Amino acid sequence: MQRDTRPTELGDYLKHRRARLDPDALGFHTGRRRTPGLRREEVAHLACISATWYTWLEQGRGGTPSAEVLERLCHALQLSPPEREHVFHLALGRAPEVRYTPSLAVTARLQKVLDCMTLSPAMIRTATWCVLAWNQPAAVVLTDYAKLPHTERNILRRIFLDPRVREVQADWEGLAQSLVAAFRADATRSGATAEVKPLIDELMAASPLFAELWRSNTIDTMGEGTKVLIHREAGRLSLEYSSFAVEGQPDLTMIVYNPSTPEDAQKISALLSAAAHAPD
Repeated sequence: MQRDTRPTELGDYLKHRRARLDPDALGFHTGRRRTPGLRREEVAHLACISATWYTWLEQGRGGTPSAEVLERLCHALQLSPPEREHVFHLALGRAPEVRYTPSLAVTARLQKVLDCMTLSPAMIRTATWCVLAWNQPAAVVLTDYAKLPHTERNILRRIFLDPRVREVQADWEGLAQSLVAAFRADATRSGATAEVKPLIDELMAASPLFAELWRSNTIDTMGEGTKVLIHREAGRLSLEYSSFAVEGQPDLTMIVYNPSTPEDAQKISALLSAAAHAPD
């Protein structure tokens, strides 16, 4: 039988993280030290656990700490979010409870990724389904989000409350059903349940269909599929979409809509050309 090495790996990791901390910066003024970093008893003090138990944890014989204790240790050792997740995997074999941290913007490099897709509408949305970034094909095919106030850039609010958006969907009810199911899963997974409650309350009051779908408690993922639009200028447009998580920003999702056929690509190209030559 293979021996479980996680306790030893956890102990080694805690020890190395302890060694990088500055005692003076943390208020431990005890003169010259033979080794860098905090002493074990100082980490135990910061984490509100016994020095003996913390010593056992570093030695790989302290048993399995609870999630609460791990959170205190992560705080005491000033771990970054990826380091915190690593500690939880070492100790419990799972990720920690999600803490929702909303993103307010995307990096310039991420925007360049969107802009490189010259014929594929693409966007990045938050866990609350607010569109944060988009490319020019998305502006001419889906919505020119730059012309909308920030409060109107929410996908669900537009789908359920804007008749103009509803009119261009070839299968609005089917789309609505799948979006609500995926939205519920996203909000829960990202820890944004409290943040989306005002939006849910607003949509429940304003849209009987949303209220019905939300009460059904259906769960799904965005994944991939086909979206068909009846575009006001280009006519019928078929787009194959795929969704991708953004590494390092768990609340962000990138959605890319590729034209289904060469004809669809030509229609998008024509829309882009018309927009480029349109008067300001």
